[in-house]
Amino acid sequence: MSAALASRAAEPADLVIRGARLLDPRQELDAVRNLIVRGGEIAELAEPGAGTEPEGAEVVEGEGMLVVPAFVDPHVHLRVPGQEHKEDLETGTRAAAAGGYCAVVAMANTSPPVDSASILGSLRELAEQEAAVPTGFLATVTRGIGGEELTEMAELRDAGALGFSDDGLPIASARVLRRALQYQRLADGVIALHEEDPELSGDGVMHEGEVSAVLGLAGIPAASEATTIARDCALAREEGARVHVQHLSARASVEAIAAAKAAGTSVTCEATPHHLVLTDEAVRSLDARFKMNPPLRTEDDRAALLEGLRDGTIDCVATDHAPHAIEEKEVPFEEAAMGVTGLETAFAVLHTDLVLAGTLPLELVLERLTAGGEPFGIPAPRLEPGAAANLTLIDPAQEWTVGEDGYESRSENSCFAGRNLTGRVLLTVAGGAVAYRQRSFALGVAE
Repeated sequence: MSAALASRAAEPADLVIRGARLLDPRQELDAVRNLIVRGGEIAELAEPGAGTEPEGAEVVEGEGMLVVPAFVDPHVHLRVPGQEHKEDLETGTRAAAAGGYCAVVAMANTSPPVDSASILGSLRELAEQEAAVPTGFLATVTRGIGGEELTEMAELRDAGALGFSDDGLPIASARVLRRALQYQRLADGVIALHEEDPELSGDGVMHEGEVSAVLGLAGIPAASEATTIARDCALAREEGARVHVQHLSARASVEAIAAAKAAGTSVTCEATPHHLVLTDEAVRSLDARFKMNPPLRTEDDRAALLEGLRDGTIDCVATDHAPHAIEEKEVPFEEAAMGVTGLETAFAVLHTDLVLAGTLPLELVLERLTAGGEPFGIPAPRLEPGAAANLTLIDPAQEWTVGEDGYESRSENSCFAGRNLTGRVLLTVAGGAVAYRQRSFALGVAE
């Protein structure tokens, strides 16, 4: 894990998982093994019945279970500082651990925004006290997310910023973004972009198309996203800078990214579980839990995202975990806040709707869930002896209902609330320490 990540001190794990299926596509590992963690490090991947188990270690009988590298989320909103009533470092990272994540990257559009080294430093200190999993922070590109004056990017990098983003708002001025890209070459640290043309999006509240017309709601056209991606990738290519495009939602956006990569642009991108499995048809319910930005789009757009995930155009999966207070969602759809939670459901949703349905192989889903940190210099976790233990134990057959047992997150605005899913995270080890145990999951002790 990167030195720029911070979390609270925890006891290094001594843990044995016996006879589980170990699956790590990067290592070409798919075998039933005993996984032994000693002092927070993966010590052995032993044949069943073999291996030296640390005395007093926690023991899991893993028959029928799945052990995978833990996930890394490059795009979460932890609402700290300023909106702790929605989420804070403790609850947000606990939700991450419950979803199988060993690291997260927090966005900077807080209140106040993370636009100075002093604010960033205080956040990192807080993470060292409260964060259940290693947490990295982005700083804003512009002061106050105002889109005009650049922050002191070099100073922020020195203070520990993983990168820069005005997420929540696009950088509407091509002139400002070009200057930021020039500065980024000197400061290092990727610029993550929320791609949207405000003039095209206008007052839109959902995807512009057949469903918006039927509902009489103002729409956000796919071109708002795709044309801005094309502009920003052209600027990045011209400046020799690195960019990361957030939450792709449309076919035209996937095509713009593919064209930019083919032209040699240093660009990576992400897609969310909700854009990979849902469409704007869900908005017919006028349930504000289906309101997010970018909006859910058409089945054709969803199919393009899936193909982009298959062929590598889309580099990783990000949740865009966006907790809101109940009163911000329990209002008419047009007035509701945009955004949904996602950390606790990401794997199970993709496993249920895409893997079990035969749409995507499990290995591909795992690769994209674990790759989220790579644009920000966080290596993907691996199941190999000598590596820090960053792993997730999953019961792939366990059925559960989202929200039935409550949430680890402080907020409940999940667009999958009430859904029956298959595949549940039972245990997460992050940074060598046990960060989460599912409440009903019992462990033994090695003798």
